[in-house]
Amino acid sequence: MRKKPNAIQRYLGETIGELRKVSWPTRKEAMNLTIIVLIVMVGMSFVLGFLDYIYTSVFSLLLT
Repeated sequence: MRKKPNAIQRYLGETIGELRKVSWPTRKEAMNLTIIVLIVMVGMSFVLGFLDYIYTSVFSLLLT
């Protein structure tokens, strides 16, 4: 009689099986995507910083 795997063993086995199916990006693709994310992050930081400056200036004028 064969013993059934417990929930943790089954989970780990299924996880390993799914990870084998993943189409992993090449090193070049990963680098390109990382650069895109960094550029978008810096751009959004400038946009949000500018909006924060505008809102601060407007509220400062309204409160004085």
